[in-house]
Amino acid sequence: MLDSVIGALGGLGILDTSPEMLALFVGFGLVVGVLFGFFGMGGSFLVTPALLMLDYPAPVAVGSGMAFVFGTAVIATLKHHDLGQVDYKLGVIMITGTTIGIEAGRASVYYLESMGLAGGVISVAYVVLLGGVGAMVTRDALKGDDGDGGGVDHEAADKDLDEYEIPEVAKKIQRTVRIPPMVTLRGDVRVSAWVITAVAFATGVLSGFLGVGGGFIRMPAMIYAIGVPVPVAVGTDLFEIVFSGGLGSYLYGQGGGVDLGIVAPLLFGSALGARVGSAATAVVDSDEIKVYFGGMLLVGSIAVGIGEVGSFLGNSTLELLGLVLVIGAAVVVAFAVLYTTVTSLRVTRRQQTSAAD
Repeated sequence: MLDSVIGALGGLGILDTSPEMLALFVGFGLVVGVLFGFFGMGGSFLVTPALLMLDYPAPVAVGSGMAFVFGTAVIATLKHHDLGQVDYKLGVIMITGTTIGIEAGRASVYYLESMGLAGGVISVAYVVLLGGVGAMVTRDALKGDDGDGGGVDHEAADKDLDEYEIPEVAKKIQRTVRIPPMVTLRGDVRVSAWVITAVAFATGVLSGFLGVGGGFIRMPAMIYAIGVPVPVAVGTDLFEIVFSGGLGSYLYGQGGGVDLGIVAPLLFGSALGARVGSAATAVVDSDEIKVYFGGMLLVGSIAVGIGEVGSFLGNSTLELLGLVLVIGAAVVVAFAVLYTTVTSLRVTRRQQTSAAD
């Protein structure tokens, strides 16, 4: 029995990965899982640049990143389905546009790879994307805004869908773009199917090109461009990622772009971390951590830039520094979540003891 298990693992390529790398991937997956469970996103988009800095080919880095995103999204979607926060009509329309976008993004990666430019272009895209989103999240956190850029609103499930105010920009789009067919979504939102398809295509290209679920762009897009209530945007986004991640993994896997020796340990660690992160949402105010989350994205942007410069110059020290910064930033934020959770539990226990006395 043991021999057959070992043989199966070897066939999947898991045993081909060194023990040190397996430990690294499990640990990184654990950190990413804590962030994913707490923020509903965050960390999974650090996997691809980390793999690029570990000198994996761009198709393997992107494909393995998508496979990892697929696995985490399946687990999270089941939870949101139970909460009634998935709009399947919206999801199906999104899947149509995303499918076309993923293929366009994937074709772009292989075209750039044939020219020897894929790693550099993808890294530059990550620098711009992580830097932009990180700056937005950090700004909102420092201003004390209830922005959606920092992840899931943990009180969202406690509100009725009709209590959510549709952003003005979404109202303007709904009034301006009246191209049939018009569809009615959960929360009594009526919008053109073409608006949904455009959002899906754009984020599909992002997913296929960068190897991310695209949630940190698609979720705000569903809120501000389509006008979907926050909890429905979160749940439907995860549902859509199951299909986009699955499709992307399959397409990249056909070309040998998915390395299960990377994906399996990442998912193992993430499954454990996600349970810890989800439990932390019950006792920690996400606003306390949001500024760290934004900082992590900014540091990740700088780290990818440093790693790419090191790769261009052939400087292994800079490449190592970039990798350490990427992983270190995620570790610091995950530690902040865990530390704040423990501190909050101690305060609560102390208050309960005082009340009992």
